[in-house]
Amino acid sequence: MPSPWKIGMFQSMGLMGAWRLPENTSTSFLDVDHWVRMARSLEAAGVDFLFFADDYGYPVVDDAIPDAALRTAAQFPKGDPMAVLPALATVTEKLGLVVTLSTTVEKPPMVARKMATLDHITRGRIGWNIVTGAGQNASARLFGIPLIEHDKRYEIAADHVDLSLKLWEGCWDEGGLVVDRERPMFADPERVREIEHHGPHFDAKGVLTIPPGPQRTPTLFQAGTSAPGRDLAARYAEAVFLAAEPEAMAEQIADIRRRAEAYGRDPRSIKCLVAGTFYVAETEEEALRIRARQSSTRSLEEAAALYAFYTGLDLSGMDPEKPLDPKAGLTQTGRTNVERFLGPNAPTVREILEEFQRNSVMGAPYIGTPEQVVDEAAAVIERIDADGFLVQPDHTGTFESFTALVMPEMRRRGLVAPIEQPAMTLRERLGGGGPHLAPEHPGAAYRSVPAAL
Repeated sequence: MPSPWKIGMFQSMGLMGAWRLPENTSTSFLDVDHWVRMARSLEAAGVDFLFFADDYGYPVVDDAIPDAALRTAAQFPKGDPMAVLPALATVTEKLGLVVTLSTTVEKPPMVARKMATLDHITRGRIGWNIVTGAGQNASARLFGIPLIEHDKRYEIAADHVDLSLKLWEGCWDEGGLVVDRERPMFADPERVREIEHHGPHFDAKGVLTIPPGPQRTPTLFQAGTSAPGRDLAARYAEAVFLAAEPEAMAEQIADIRRRAEAYGRDPRSIKCLVAGTFYVAETEEEALRIRARQSSTRSLEEAAALYAFYTGLDLSGMDPEKPLDPKAGLTQTGRTNVERFLGPNAPTVREILEEFQRNSVMGAPYIGTPEQVVDEAAAVIERIDADGFLVQPDHTGTFESFTALVMPEMRRRGLVAPIEQPAMTLRERLGGGGPHLAPEHPGAAYRSVPAAL
C-alpha cells in the first residue's frame, strides 16, 4: 500500500495570498494570536507541518527598491518567524514546524545552537529548510558583502551543513547528559567532546553547548532546484520542495533520486513535495470566481517586482515580445525561476509576466470542487512520483478552504494519514523511521562511539 501523502503548509511572516481582499487576514502577521490560531487549526486538521519561508531580501532593480514593491507589498515587509516558533510549540503537540535559515548569512554554530534549542522546545518537531538565501542582490547590499556567485553559494552551503552536522552528531554521546546532583555530575566529560572542522569555507574547533534534543539533527529540508540545488538536496535533504510544471518536476525528482543513490542513500528516503495552490469551493463556478478575484489583485508591475526578487532580472526593461536571453540563466541572484522559462519552447517576456501575475513561482493551480482537485492532485502525484504537497495559502491568507474541504476528501480516499496519531518527532512523521538520521545519511558518520560504561 502506498505511503500516505505528506502535507505541509507554506507561510512567510508577511503578507500572503491576496492581502487586498477584505477577507484576507495576513495583514495580522505581526500578531502572535494570528499564528497561534493557524497552528491550532492545522494540527486539528491533521496537517504534518507548518513551513516558514524566510530571507533578508526584497526586490531590487537598478540598485533601488522598485516603487511597485512597496505599494503592492511584493516580498515586503517580513518579520522573523524564529520569534513565533516557541509560541506555536507551546500550543501544539503534533504539528511539525519548519523554518528557513540561510547558509550565506547564518554561520554554522549559530544555526546549530538555534536548531538544537528548538528541537528541545518543540519536543523534536523542528525542521531546517536549508537555503543559500532568496533576494541575494538585496541581501548582499544589506549586509555589506559582495554578491557571491550562484554555484559557489551551494559549495558554501554544503560545507555549512557538514559542519552543522558535526556539531549536532559528534559532540555529545548518548548518556553524555547526566544531571546527577549527588556525585555531582551534570555532563560526563568522557562523553562530551569538541569537534574540529577544516572545510573549504568554514573552520571550527569547539563544542555545541546544548545537549541533543529528541532528533539530535533537525529534519532537513531543501528547496532549490537548480543543478547545484538538486545535488545539495540529494546529499543532505530528507524532504524537498518543488514548484514547476509536472514535466519539469518529474525530471527534477528523478534526478534528485539518482543523485541520492550515487551518494549511497536510499532515494525513497527523500520526500518530494509539490508546491500546490488550491482554489476549492463547493462548486467549480465558485472556485473559479475565487481564483479570478485573487488574480485581479496582482498587476503586471507587481509581477515584475516579484520576478526581480527571485532572479535579479528586470523584465519591465526587456522586449515583451521576445523570450529571455539564454544568458539570463547565468544570473547570480537565483536561477530556478529563470531556467524554468528557457528552452526550445520558451515563452516571451510578456508571457512570463502574465504567468507570474497568475501563479508567481508556483505551477498551475488545482481549481474546482474537493473531488475535482483531489482527482487532479492524485494524477500529478502518480505522474511525477512525488510524496505529497506543500500547500500555498488561499485567498484569505490561511488554509481554511483546504483543511475544511480538501483534507477530508483526501482522508476519505485514504491518501493522507488519519487525524488521530500519537505525538512523534517530525522525522518520524515524515519518514516513518526513527527520530534520528538514517544510518546511510552522511551526518550519521559523525556520531561518536559511546564510551564503555
